[in-house]
Amino acid sequence: MENITSKVLCGVGATLLLAGCGGDSKSNIAIGPPASTTQGVSQLLFDAYGIGSDKYNTYQEGFGAALDGVQDGNIDISIGILGLPSGSIENLQASSGDARLISLSDDAINYIEENSAYKRFTIPANSYAFQSEDVNTITAYAILVGNTNTIDEDLGYELARLMHEHAEENTHSQSAFITLENALNGSEGLPIHPGAKKYYEEQGLTVNNPVAELGETEAKEEFILGTGSQGGTYYPLGGEMATIWNRYLENYNFTNIETGASIENLVSIRDNGMDLGMTVHAPAQDAVAGRGEFESGAIDNVAFIGHIYPEVIQIVTRERSNIDSLSDLTD
Repeated sequence: MENITSKVLCGVGATLLLAGCGGDSKSNIAIGPPASTTQGVSQLLFDAYGIGSDKYNTYQEGFGAALDGVQDGNIDISIGILGLPSGSIENLQASSGDARLISLSDDAINYIEENSAYKRFTIPANSYAFQSEDVNTITAYAILVGNTNTIDEDLGYELARLMHEHAEENTHSQSAFITLENALNGSEGLPIHPGAKKYYEEQGLTVNNPVAELGETEAKEEFILGTGSQGGTYYPLGGEMATIWNRYLENYNFTNIETGASIENLVSIRDNGMDLGMTVHAPAQDAVAGRGEFESGAIDNVAFIGHIYPEVIQIVTRERSNIDSLSDLTD
């Protein structure tokens, strides 16, 4: 897909763009930053509705920057994979007063379920102050994965233990989903870190995943956690997780960094440039299986450590865009 981030726009949204601003009748859609799972989800959505690339301009922005574009009128639709509710969407409503979520059709959801690991999800009415009706969409799971070349068994155990036993110290709203009940959500098809497996089995959970084989890990003190863009959920939530690990693990230091999210984090772990990464479970499955974005080769040094929260695909526009459904883009 074409990246035209540098293109000068009229700044008035879809209504005037469709009326012929610069002769461009395409809608402007933020599909997520480069090397992000959001871009794969965006393509799934376009495929589900039969929307050709001639119907839209793409913007490879982090979610915060994308919503700034929606607020300014330079972007008509922003597609994001976010916790619920999203503070960024609430901020958009506070500044614009006309934020709106786009619902998916049953046919589109059926297509996506048949062609991916994403599942139907309903955003209940009143999840946002501006949302008076249920919104149908899809969801996945945000999970924590570790590099088996740098995270040894003892550290893997402590990471899993601390993220659960001290979840109440995590001030991010999505930390409410870090529970033992949810701990293995998103682990299907993934090898589990032996340290994490040991902790979960001590807590009475049944772990059926294959156990990851650890490399010859060398002693180290500095660890990098890959998150996502600052406008999304990964970055602040990852910062809270790193703070808890730093509080209770002496002689270790964990730093969360801003990245392009899931795919970039998985690739960085593959290349041993990162120790821990937050990712959607679907691309992690692809990475282990060597399919999709990873057809050139499976990643064999990544292991599941724990579920973090449900990732909800949220498609955001403004009332002024006059876009009620993604099917409107096919007209």
